[in-house]
Amino acid sequence: MKKIIVVGASSGIGKAIAEAEWKKGSKVLLMARREREMNQIISLWNKAESPRAFALAYDVTDFKSADKVFTKALKTLGGLDEIYYASGVMPEVGKIEYNTTKDHAMMNVNVLGAISILNLAASHFTNQKHGKIIGISSIAGERGRKGNPVYNTSKAALNTYLEALRNRLSEVGVQVTTIKPGFIRTEMVSGLVLPEKGLLKVISAEDAADRIIKIVESGKDEAFVPGIWALVGFIIRNIPNFIFKKMSI
Repeated sequence: MKKIIVVGASSGIGKAIAEAEWKKGSKVLLMARREREMNQIISLWNKAESPRAFALAYDVTDFKSADKVFTKALKTLGGLDEIYYASGVMPEVGKIEYNTTKDHAMMNVNVLGAISILNLAASHFTNQKHGKIIGISSIAGERGRKGNPVYNTSKAALNTYLEALRNRLSEVGVQVTTIKPGFIRTEMVSGLVLPEKGLLKVISAEDAADRIIKIVESGKDEAFVPGIWALVGFIIRNIPNFIFKKMSI
């Protein structure tokens, strides 16, 4: 039975991954700030059998608590095989808004929160010589766009951190996978108008979770979800700067 931690599991992709893994027979620990929501979730899952789902309150921006929380998580699960980092924030940013408070919040959750808990996982997996680290990033990390400069920055930083972990941990048999979603229907994008049809149409968190788990099981280093976003990423990365800076994206 696999033992899995999902950080950022009270809603969205994190919740969907936790549920999908639980349905596959894994022992799953949900971690997020919203303890009430997590307890409601696992109470539904644990009704029919002995508990395989657990909840642990954790604020990813409380960096000093990471060590204590991670140790408790290991004890609760009785070990660890995989950890997903799905926490992320993307506050609305106006076209001429430069809000350092919002920017710090994004960096703290999207980057520093990931580093604080995944460094611990990396150390643990190094000692046991196996394990999987999965970071949920975004297509937004492929380029610095006008709409939300620091969200783009945070995801680019997460991509680089995960790549560095992958290169380091490959020497001890540990897998690190970077997931770059496109349009996924979650609370984070609830205020945005997303395409319902076409190649780039929005998909559900549950659909995304199923795709992500298959990618992880395949052992890939990184992947876009859905896969069509790999083409979008390639195009975005190769637009010349003098053109890209004039584009309203």
